[in-house]
Amino acid sequence: MTDLNTLVHDPSLRGASVGLVVRKADTGEVLYTSEGTARRQPASNMKLLTSATALEILGPNHRFTTSVLTQGSDLYLKGTGDPTVLLANLDDLAAKVAASGITTVAGKLIADDTWFDSTRLGTGWAWDDEPYYYSAETSALTMSPNTDYDAGTAFVSIMPGAPGKAAVVSMDPPTTHVIIENATITRGPGLPNTIAVERKHGSNVVRVSGFISQQAPAVQKLTTVKEPTGYVAGVFRDLLQKRGVQVACPTVTGVTTPSDAKVVAEHKSMPLSELLVPFMKLSNNMHAEILVKSAGRAVSGTGTWNAGLTAMGQRLSGLGIEGQTYLADGSGLSRFNQITPDQLTSMLRTVRGKPWFATWYNSLPIAGMSDKLVGGTLRSRMQGTAAANNLRGKTGTLTGISGLSGYVTSADGQPLVFSMLSNNFIGSAKRIEDLVGVRLAQYRADETSEPTSARQSMTFPDLPTNVECSWVKAC
Repeated sequence: MTDLNTLVHDPSLRGASVGLVVRKADTGEVLYTSEGTARRQPASNMKLLTSATALEILGPNHRFTTSVLTQGSDLYLKGTGDPTVLLANLDDLAAKVAASGITTVAGKLIADDTWFDSTRLGTGWAWDDEPYYYSAETSALTMSPNTDYDAGTAFVSIMPGAPGKAAVVSMDPPTTHVIIENATITRGPGLPNTIAVERKHGSNVVRVSGFISQQAPAVQKLTTVKEPTGYVAGVFRDLLQKRGVQVACPTVTGVTTPSDAKVVAEHKSMPLSELLVPFMKLSNNMHAEILVKSAGRAVSGTGTWNAGLTAMGQRLSGLGIEGQTYLADGSGLSRFNQITPDQLTSMLRTVRGKPWFATWYNSLPIAGMSDKLVGGTLRSRMQGTAAANNLRGKTGTLTGISGLSGYVTSADGQPLVFSMLSNNFIGSAKRIEDLVGVRLAQYRADETSEPTSARQSMTFPDLPTNVECSWVKAC
């Protein structure tokens, strides 16, 4: 495999730091290594560690519980971090409260998010990413607007208005927690839409701007929500009212539910084994951070990033990762994370012996498979090659950072593990990663020459170069 030297030293990566390690999955024999022991930022390859340690600590059957309880004259809504709570689930809880015979809450609605701490954003996250759904705030009481389970976000709906007038803009579901600043204009039919949605830094003011065509269909765009706890509490309060339950006093957040409170209704999430699919396939950052804090809560009783990352770090040697690493978050959004390709390939080999391996392996994106919950962030890559429906791996993308680590079966049936991490490049490393993946799929142990290059036959889709493919919902 010495021809891999040509790829990792491609002119497009000149000046970058590139590490690549390829091993036989069964024996660990190193087939190729280039700067494999140098630490680099992994971007979303970090989720390999987060998901594996979460399975070790929480177990595949772990479920998140959202509860409604009463104590005295107050009604409590308690969360434990479930990122899959939908509007329908909250409405079901409200219906159960009404069915229990409660028609009036004489006291307060108390939103209990104390299962986690109140630190909402991770260390080293970029402030200017805060409006975008892949950088939402983490709370123990949160909800998602869709079945991608983009926790901590909400939909902004935009419909054409009268010609020359502002568009009709609303939150879905309706909420007073977010303030809309409407700077849109409806223009003539057939003209392109230029609608942009951006939450102002440090606030819940969402500015909607641009043009929408008079006959265009409604547009829905995601926005993050500042303080998701308050957002969920407001939505739940409205749902209670619709179900005939009146709450007399204001909503309070951040108060712990008394131990003697009576459970009125509960909602349990899907098990972690199922959540892994949208988490890993779509590279969902908020799932990663919720799992980190959940791990901290399970191990030390403290739902913080520090407690969770400490718990994760204590499991690394059992996952085959030896030597120094630096863990700053669970998603890879932080530019403080540090790990080596050599450590990642060692982990990829070791977890093959875990009882949960099949579940974890099946959650990885599969190259060239167009269904987004099968191919995930690899669905537009390596199509029509030996790596398609073969290579399974975790992608990682931030500006100047790219990674691809995972599994591929060679042309002669040999299972391989590999990790390629690239930092400090200008442009994109995806083309080279794909060529490496195809080369590994073509590999034969008895080969005497390099197989016919895929360089001329492969096409490379126009993929994002600064964020994960799924984060822009474009591929």
